[in-house]
Amino acid sequence: MQRKSGPDGALPPGSITFSDMSWNRTGSWRYLKPKFVRKFSPCSESCPAGNDVEGFLFLAGEGRYEEALAKILQESPFPGVCGRVCCHPCESACNRRISDDAVSIQGIERFVSQFEPSRPPQPGEPREEKVAVVGSGPAGLSCAYHLRRLGYSVTVFEKEDVLGGMLCLGIPRYRLPRRVLNRDIDRILALGIGLETGRRVGKDMSWDELLAGRDAVFLAIGAHAHVGLKIEGESCQGIMPGTGFLKKVNLGLPAALGRRVAVIGGGNTAMDCARVALRLGSRPVVVYRRTREEMPAIEAEVQEALEEGIEFEWLTSPVRALVDDGRVAGLQCTRNRLADPDDSGRRRPEPVEASEFVLDADTVITAVGEAVDLAVLPHGLKVEKGVVWIDSWGRTSMERIWAGGDSGPDQRMVVHAIGAGKKAALSIHATLRGNDIEGIAEPLRIGSSGSFSMERYLQGEQGGAVPVREVVRPEQINLDYFEHVPRIVQPRRAPSDRVQGFEEVNGGYDKNDADLEAKRCFHCGTCDLCGNCWRFCPDLCIRSGDVPGMNLLDDFHCKGCGICAEECPRSAIVMEREL
Repeated sequence: MQRKSGPDGALPPGSITFSDMSWNRTGSWRYLKPKFVRKFSPCSESCPAGNDVEGFLFLAGEGRYEEALAKILQESPFPGVCGRVCCHPCESACNRRISDDAVSIQGIERFVSQFEPSRPPQPGEPREEKVAVVGSGPAGLSCAYHLRRLGYSVTVFEKEDVLGGMLCLGIPRYRLPRRVLNRDIDRILALGIGLETGRRVGKDMSWDELLAGRDAVFLAIGAHAHVGLKIEGESCQGIMPGTGFLKKVNLGLPAALGRRVAVIGGGNTAMDCARVALRLGSRPVVVYRRTREEMPAIEAEVQEALEEGIEFEWLTSPVRALVDDGRVAGLQCTRNRLADPDDSGRRRPEPVEASEFVLDADTVITAVGEAVDLAVLPHGLKVEKGVVWIDSWGRTSMERIWAGGDSGPDQRMVVHAIGAGKKAALSIHATLRGNDIEGIAEPLRIGSSGSFSMERYLQGEQGGAVPVREVVRPEQINLDYFEHVPRIVQPRRAPSDRVQGFEEVNGGYDKNDADLEAKRCFHCGTCDLCGNCWRFCPDLCIRSGDVPGMNLLDDFHCKGCGICAEECPRSAIVMEREL
């Protein structure tokens, strides 16, 4: 109720004191109490590798690049790789999208990957058990990396003479320069991982020989077997698998192409094949049975292909290869329409009657998928739907054998393979120690996802706000405290320039742009000491703590009004009922 003024306009007399009122413990009045917490950011929850995305963005925004890289390396050994070829689901989940654009998390990871980590990865205390890893792709090397950090003796067996699997053999250099891949691999091997290249397990050495004297084996053999078009005439000369074509180019071997190259498929391999063919002097056309909206390829790769002038035949399927003197001379194709969704969730293509036409092509590259070479697997290993059967922790049907990456049912993306390798490493560790993996991993889970934090396992919670399982959603962000700042676009070479060779297309951020972009992060669910809580507290009950990200509460005088929680920009304060 408003007090009335006296005849002279002055306020009526009231009580006032200049003495210390700290004796009056008004905190006893409350029934709700604010609590500083650290919730999970949606970007971290959505990262299959389990990266603490908000954590490394905060460090990068402070200019602490070496620490940011060390933070990434706690969970993933491939910062340079993921900074270039990751499908970045973290950005799709970024809460910043409700204001303007998602933070370029991939761009920041790429920038910090060029530094030396403040705390280089170290092998753990030596253990007596020995583990073999079959395959040196992202899943295999990720598993080997984390097993060494857990102290195990690890040897990687690779059938090729080069390391990296499809990172080396399947991804063109204009997307992933070899110096970048080698830098990540060298860091992994520096932990003391044994290596045997040019040995194909199941052929050059038996599985019994591999298992002898080893306590566990992780299968990361990938999916390199060709999946054909299953059309008439596809066995003629001039029709080749996309992975085989890319492997030849990446190894510097001759890959003869004709003038007009038809690339069949809509995934990343198809985009790579078309763009490589263009750089080799051919005129490629991508033939895809659905529309652009249904393409599984990373959107940026599709956009760059269009910028480079590559043609696309949407809603088109090949039905027969035209053959002249034993060599492909064209493709008979049909137009499609989209019907109801199939098992993939995408609308199913079906042919349009009387729509057939001939597509000019003297070379056809098929990129419609790859399969696991089941012939090289251990006898008796359970296979389901063409891949190795595994449970949620990578355990196969055979004792002592785990599997993951493209040889299992995981999504065939680099970051999923990295996460599969890490998960298998922890599962192997738990089994060899005689522990229940579910009991170990449950406290380490990131939000509700299947990812977990290796950093929390190795180091435990050391200071900081109390972690809770909740993930901060867009409606929990107070946009009143964030300015509209557009995303900084990474520079790219001009299309006319980049198609002349295999130099990297994306130029990446410089220091200034990396700092500005990292500062766009909302830091969802994490106190960054912005000061809003103590600034708005009517009783001056909050002050900055000694531990970054954790303010201190005057428990004796806080009345539990909840203003601090209401004004927290990033939902790092919750109100809890007093017991």
